[in-house]
Amino acid sequence: MQADELLALVITELDDRKAENIVTIDVIGKSSFTDYMVVATGTSIRHIKALCNYVSVALKDKGVFAKGIEGGQDSEWVLVDLGDVILHVMTAQTREFYQLEKLWTVENTEDDYELEEEE
Repeated sequence: MQADELLALVITELDDRKAENIVTIDVIGKSSFTDYMVVATGTSIRHIKALCNYVSVALKDKGVFAKGIEGGQDSEWVLVDLGDVILHVMTAQTREFYQLEKLWTVENTEDDYELEEEE
């Protein structure tokens, strides 16, 4: 399955299961281990676990299996590694604390620094 198809399936499943604030981060060229990260918020620890289970089952039906799942029964953050897509589902508080979107969307300022040195 192509990365774009996998991404679309993950987002559709999350949306159907009432995940909140679903954000896709394109990390092509920024990361060597994945193409996309999807960050979503669950309303409770039980909702987070259910969202990840629903995504895993939907993908299994398409012949795609998670390479790994991090986070346990009482976890406020569960990560599902699907290869080309990494899914992060967390509580609103955990998401606010770690701010993954901000971390992965910061533009490279190295070019700006080199320009200032040349002047």
